[in-house]
Amino acid sequence: MNGARAEARIEIVGKNSGHGAVAVNGEGKLTCLVVDDEPLLRQVLVRLMEKEGFTCLHAESGVEALEVMAQRSVAVVLTDLRMPAMDGIALLHEIRARYADTAVVMVTGVTDVDVAVSCLALGAMDYLIKPFNIEEARARVRQAIEKRRLVLDNRQYQIQLEQRVRAQADRLEELFLGTMQAFASALEVKDLYTRGHSVRVAQYSVAIGRAMGLDDETVRQVDIGGQLHDIGKIGVRESVLNKPGPLTDEEYQHIMTHPVVGWRILSPLLKDVPMALNIVRSHHERFDGRGVPDGLEGEEIPIEARIAAVADSFDAMTSRRAYRHGGRMSIEATCEEVERCSGTQFDPAVVQAFFAAIEDGTLPTHQLQARVSPATSLPVAMAGGI
Repeated sequence: MNGARAEARIEIVGKNSGHGAVAVNGEGKLTCLVVDDEPLLRQVLVRLMEKEGFTCLHAESGVEALEVMAQRSVAVVLTDLRMPAMDGIALLHEIRARYADTAVVMVTGVTDVDVAVSCLALGAMDYLIKPFNIEEARARVRQAIEKRRLVLDNRQYQIQLEQRVRAQADRLEELFLGTMQAFASALEVKDLYTRGHSVRVAQYSVAIGRAMGLDDETVRQVDIGGQLHDIGKIGVRESVLNKPGPLTDEEYQHIMTHPVVGWRILSPLLKDVPMALNIVRSHHERFDGRGVPDGLEGEEIPIEARIAAVADSFDAMTSRRAYRHGGRMSIEATCEEVERCSGTQFDPAVVQAFFAAIEDGTLPTHQLQARVSPATSLPVAMAGGI
């Protein structure tokens, strides 16, 4: 391996190592550290490696070698097996633990060949038997550097592959959320009275979930579920959905089919976000078991659905609805209604988190004041919102 070829190899390794010029000198040469307590052998190896295009450092013990490596990044270490204070095996362990990108070639006598071979299992790239000839030394070093290059290339490939997979996953997530938002927008075109409702329910649900200390993934699914919770209203007759004034029993039963309709529509799409799907189906369940569609009670209701139930009701009561005369409820009246329904319609723990989110400003009621008229009477049955 002549100097020109060595520099070409150096350029490739330096690029893929992730260290840039850290493991090379200003001329683009890889750095080699020779470790041996015999000065003569150390000089021979240094001269050999310099002729091969390396910048060479040297140390007479394992301890000194680690001191050198703490100051300079090294591409390859040639170390004797038997040395005082810290032998080659101990040095190999330290290098593997501290400098995983450094290639190590063990230098040993004939009587220690078995030990040198065992060092391969400990992470050494190769070994060199004394006495050695120049061509053999060159071949061993060349092989070690090539192994190092392959390891670094493979690591870089894995990093790039992970980045591509992550980018693709982000793109799929973006497309998925875009599709879900299109569903929500389609519903708002049909139901003018709930324009913005789904977005607000998602925001309130996220604030409540964070107040309850839910993890990021759960909060993410709560956000998605909040945006899609009313998607089943696409299947509700517009004459019922936008009817001015109170609903008949038949009309109320019809409109309350929307959780199951939405669940059926979204089940094929939300397999990877099951908590969001739970919100779609169960946001009209009641803590006392008198809700729809399944009559679940207490903690049988998924926590994400219990959160959405409070957020949905809060926004319904502070929004204009076709079925309600007299405008929206005030913030104060709405909060009193939520508190009154704690333990019957709503999970008390969720109600507590709801008020905590209002208190710390993550559920900002001041943004609602502009769109809330003075308190109006509201039948208890309407507290849940539809």
